[in-house]
Amino acid sequence: MLVFQIESKLHQRIGQSANNFDIALPPTESDMANQIFKDPFIFDFLGTADIRRERELENRLIEHLEKFLLELGQGFAFVRRQVHLEFSDQDFYIDLLFYHLKLRCFVVVEIKSGRFEPGHVSQLNMYMNIVDDLMRHETDNKTIGLLLVREKNHTLAKYSLAGYTNPIGIAEWEKNITDSLPEDLKPSLPTIEEIENELCREIAEIVANE
Repeated sequence: MLVFQIESKLHQRIGQSANNFDIALPPTESDMANQIFKDPFIFDFLGTADIRRERELENRLIEHLEKFLLELGQGFAFVRRQVHLEFSDQDFYIDLLFYHLKLRCFVVVEIKSGRFEPGHVSQLNMYMNIVDDLMRHETDNKTIGLLLVREKNHTLAKYSLAGYTNPIGIAEWEKNITDSLPEDLKPSLPTIEEIENELCREIAEIVANE
């Protein structure tokens, strides 16, 4: 895990999401949320196959739920996927619903396989309002929204968040650790297979010495 955090430059990804936490949350919760939501999220466990549809991406994340939770960070508890909401004879489905144990709130996660669009924020905001109205306990804090997109313009994302009072973060997701690293560093990094082989070799040596 330490190797992954170093190679994925976790310290540079923390607090980099486009969000409105400063105005939508109390100072203490805002600081904590900024430290929790990183950008980009690295989903290296998804493999090399191209993912073009949201449902396929969602299925792959659920298949690797433990690794997904590790990348989200400490405190996230998985609640449900495809949470059904029905209003005025219309059906809506929340992609993924989590509860954060430290923030004491629900976290609505919407995932997109393509580029960020301003309309994504409106959809996520509606889902959050419904969760706050129907699911949030009186002791829970405000629901937080996390929109994961394949690509975003940071400035456009910030403008799209203007005027919303619900706390929302927008971040990119990437499949490969090296996607977010400078080009001159990529050739010097070992592959996942090389890391695993080296760890297996060291473990074997430890066992042999014992």
